[in-house]
Amino acid sequence: MATNFCLFMPFYDAIWKTLNSQSWELHQNTSSNAGNHRRNTADFVFLAHVVDVTSSIHAPFVIRSFASMPYTTRLFLLVLWPPAFIVMIMMWAWSKTFLISFYNLRGRLHETWSVPRFGFQYFLPFAKEGINKHIEEAILRANKLGVKVISLAALNKNEALNGGGTLFVERHPDLKVRVVHGNTLTAAVILNEIRGDVKEVFLTGATSKLGRAIALYLCQRRVRVLMLTSSTERFQKVQNEAALECQSYLVQVTKYQAARDCKTWIVGKWITPGEQSWAPAGAHFHQFVVPPILSFRRDCTYGDLAAMRLPVDVQGLGNCEYTMGRGVVHACHAGGVVHLLEGWTHHEVGAINVDRIDLVWNAALKHGLKPVSNIVTGQNSP
Repeated sequence: MATNFCLFMPFYDAIWKTLNSQSWELHQNTSSNAGNHRRNTADFVFLAHVVDVTSSIHAPFVIRSFASMPYTTRLFLLVLWPPAFIVMIMMWAWSKTFLISFYNLRGRLHETWSVPRFGFQYFLPFAKEGINKHIEEAILRANKLGVKVISLAALNKNEALNGGGTLFVERHPDLKVRVVHGNTLTAAVILNEIRGDVKEVFLTGATSKLGRAIALYLCQRRVRVLMLTSSTERFQKVQNEAALECQSYLVQVTKYQAARDCKTWIVGKWITPGEQSWAPAGAHFHQFVVPPILSFRRDCTYGDLAAMRLPVDVQGLGNCEYTMGRGVVHACHAGGVVHLLEGWTHHEVGAINVDRIDLVWNAALKHGLKPVSNIVTGQNSP
């Protein structure tokens, strides 16, 4: 064959001028519907985003060996930070949503796409419209390709950004692709990590989508929930959703000192080491915040971000999803997978339906997904 096209790193051939000119034609033909080969279309897409500059180097097409292991801060990342920062600026100006990785599960292709935006950019008021445009274009592209389910990662479903995906469903009522925020399974994972004998929890991010669902679910189980929020209006809105006999189990608190005797903390908003110091010795920190909080307390334990292990028959997984181990994905990713496997035809956007939490959890277990919470002891003393 008169080509030296390399599926792994054609970039090297381009640098050293060893690339056969016919390689590009071959690449175009094999990536299209040329000949008798039909292009595989993904059934499921997980729409991610970049967390920060250093974690962008964890992409599988940058350093494959690094991407094959869970992301951790390494010394060599400092050397690569300047060029990665330049790439970030270029992505901000010109890039479009792109493919990160893919795998196969039960004869179906699952892909991870990334919006070309970094975590901090989601908190810039002037960037909101542009980010939503990228997400909307990705959804419409998935719809055109015949994708059945697209799941939104972390900040891509931010309530202030697009109402947990509601904006796109309302703007395009005829979508065939199902838009899923995956928060129902995320809530289920966190709730099933809590021991059955727990009678009181301290909840930060208490009036967020996830915080609301967790609080309402726990108060139904007669668990007292200390909801950290300065907004009485938002607290009362959540409290009024609970049954009358359960409302007394929801308690508004405005300071971390209120949890000095509570050994179960559920962290939905990033907390500093100083704020962690109010937790009593022996406390456990559950969390659904990205990036995860620092494991600061030596006398406390820390749970991982809500995640699930994919079924054992998954194929083609060559990289790790952020800090997760191989084969482990964030719960919102897993939630989209369950949506596809169950064949559900509704959109999962907006507020979490508390009545579906147990249903989604049982469906995940039925399809072979498994919880993977690891307890970590803090490395530094307070």
